[in-house]
Amino acid sequence: MKLVRYGRAGAEKPGLLDEDGTLRDLSRVVRDITPDVLSPAGQKRLRALKTSRLPAVRGRPRLGCPLTGIGKIVCIGLNYTDHAHEVGLPLPKEPLLFIKANSAINGPGDAIVRPRAAVKLDYEVELGVVIGRDARDLSEADAVRHVAAYCVVDDVSERAFQMEHGGTTTKGKSADTFAPIGPWLTTGDEVRDPQALEVWTTVNGESRQRGSTANMIFPVRQLIAYVSRFMSLRAGDILSTGTPAGVGHGMKPPRYLQPGDVVEMGITGLGVQTSRVIGR
Repeated sequence: MKLVRYGRAGAEKPGLLDEDGTLRDLSRVVRDITPDVLSPAGQKRLRALKTSRLPAVRGRPRLGCPLTGIGKIVCIGLNYTDHAHEVGLPLPKEPLLFIKANSAINGPGDAIVRPRAAVKLDYEVELGVVIGRDARDLSEADAVRHVAAYCVVDDVSERAFQMEHGGTTTKGKSADTFAPIGPWLTTGDEVRDPQALEVWTTVNGESRQRGSTANMIFPVRQLIAYVSRFMSLRAGDILSTGTPAGVGHGMKPPRYLQPGDVVEMGITGLGVQTSRVIGR
């Protein structure tokens, strides 16, 4: 299934894309796309629906973040071999963790707002892993059973905030609009192998990132198990799994985003999101 939330910001309705790609309204079935809807019981209920009987949504409405009630966004730094090489850093021996503030959550087509003091705005296409069941101290063998869905995440970054003002990575990752998520949630049963997905980014139509999740240093199952050792993962949490080479910061010379730039990114089978940078 592909689950969406559509409509104006703050008043999104639940929906799904049927086999033909038609957007169908789910508001008579569920109030919203919440962690409960992503539970095994919730997904079973949705799979039992005859989608052709659900009302079709006319036009091309705005898509919002496809999940409400996200508990936390746990991100992984430096998790692709090619990205580590492009920024000249050794491969990490353990996953590098940071948190992205929930106030950064944005729709997949909404504007990215450049903060007033930002000078090094960057993009990062990432595979988002949505947790469907509470998890604590998991084994790698059990980890994937706790995945409800996958999605595209843009880990928007302000590199000066991240690297030149002391402290931790989080403050360079958490400005408002710095977490576009979507365009939809693809349930785990549709993703046979999360380590065999193509990921890409263009800026103003120019190819910037082109990679594969096969190049992750720490695969999805290992990341889930690792994070669950240090904090509980709750239903509705999102794990953002790192980015391949091609980020602006890694280019020589660096090429950061400017107002008016259009960032398009996608992952095979998980959809495409397009955002425009606004601000001074």
